Amino acid sequence: MATQIPAARASRIGSALVAGLGLMRAFFARGTRRRRQEEILLDLLRQLTLMTEEIHRANLIQQYRLTVDQMNRTIDDPSLADASSTLTGLSEGKRRQLLFANREYGSLLLAHRVGVLDWDELLGHLRILCRNAVFAEYWDRTAEHRRSIPGASVEGRVGAAVDVMMEELADDPEEWWIVGPPGAGRPS
Repeated sequence: MATQIPAARASRIGSALVAGLGLMRAFFARGTRRRRQEEILLDLLRQLTLMTEEIHRANLIQQYRLTVDQMNRTIDDPSLADASSTLTGLSEGKRRQLLFANREYGSLLLAHRVGVLDWDELLGHLRILCRNAVFAEYWDRTAEHRRSIPGASVEGRVGAAVDVMMEELADDPEEWWIVGPPGAGRPS
């Protein structure tokens, strides 16, 4: 004997089933909507992070432009060189050369900091710069200036790498292309 469900009862079960499915859809729709909102929020955070990094790089570049502008004025006007340089006992021409060497080093450092040069490319350019006698004199005369730079900073790590290059270059000037181990002092 087959059990039959009266039509009224069947319609109530059907209605309950439809209502239950509707609730489940709404629940999952809210879950889907929430996941989508979280995805959008994460994407916005990633974009904000990229914009923040880009603004930081733009600020570094702007600050470097201001520094270079001041250096150019100092190089052009010897009376300003006395106000901006702490190095003493230099002729006007030698001071200009050392200021220019500082500008070259700063330019390479900036290129690395904004992502134009990776660590190995930076070291390659610095190896060549270290071969220059004017830069070597600049580096030697400004050793005291670099002592206040934190060793863990980008500039501190780059300075330490240049110190190693200068020492190794002094030991064997004919092997300048292998000065410093590859990746030595590479920032993490």
